[in-house]
Amino acid sequence: MTAQSRRRFLIQSSRVGAAALIPAWGWRRAFANPLGRPIGIQLYTVNGPMREDPAGTLKKLREIGFREVESAGLGKLSAQEFRRRLDDAGLACPSAHLQFDVDNLGSTFETAHALGAAYAASGSLPAPAVDGKPAAASSKRSMSLDEAKRTAALVNRIGEAAKRAGLQYVYHNHDFEFADQGGGAFGYDVLLRESDPELVKFEIDCGWMIFAGYDPIKYFEKYPNRIPLIHVKDFLAHDKSAGNAAPMLGAELGRGVVDYKPIFAVAGKAGLQHYFVEQEGPFSRMDQLQAARVDYEYLHSMG
Repeated sequence: MTAQSRRRFLIQSSRVGAAALIPAWGWRRAFANPLGRPIGIQLYTVNGPMREDPAGTLKKLREIGFREVESAGLGKLSAQEFRRRLDDAGLACPSAHLQFDVDNLGSTFETAHALGAAYAASGSLPAPAVDGKPAAASSKRSMSLDEAKRTAALVNRIGEAAKRAGLQYVYHNHDFEFADQGGGAFGYDVLLRESDPELVKFEIDCGWMIFAGYDPIKYFEKYPNRIPLIHVKDFLAHDKSAGNAAPMLGAELGRGVVDYKPIFAVAGKAGLQHYFVEQEGPFSRMDQLQAARVDYEYLHSMG
């Protein structure tokens, strides 16, 4: 089955469940958070408002109902200044997306501690060097099996340093880790097999994984206690006419193609600790804070 066929199957199988979870506007019911845990948001979702008014935006997220955030850069603020704004808004930051200079990890981990984070996550990593030389840049990433092996060695190194600093390193995926390298082999599985289970955990971006044609449930079942974090992301139905070249177009949770109820049912048993709403653009239907509210209400209706 091709990635496009797998994606179509996952989307079709999720539509009925997703539709059943969308409450009619104005309909009130008893609400509860998934797994009884606080609902978090990846701040990339509201990067526009965060640039303009970080303190006000964080307070608005708290008013919506979010209790946790995952950082996505600090803008012009120091880590200490950012932490004060989090505290003022009554928000916790258990996970931080950080920039990793492998030769200077001390400042990276200091930032995580200043924010109060227990997880130091890489939103992305540069392709590891080849024989000491920087990897060639590519306009369209596709993780080769060799690159996956070199990346596994790199994240083991980061994970070991993070452990010494009292933190847990976490690797976040996109879709390029699932590019078929022949015979159904792809980089993400290599990363999981060749990284140390104690030093390297994973944050599944469910939207990107499903967009690539793979099922998060299978990974929770196969790798319990390896995936403490997820991004809860939805996207619009794939444009079949564009083939595999179609970009991911973000959707508010419950208004796209992904049904999260079965994902949470398995993830909770497999050791999920925190989950963060993250929405890709374009934000053409509503602004970022309005979308964050819709995303929160979807999750808050699932318990």
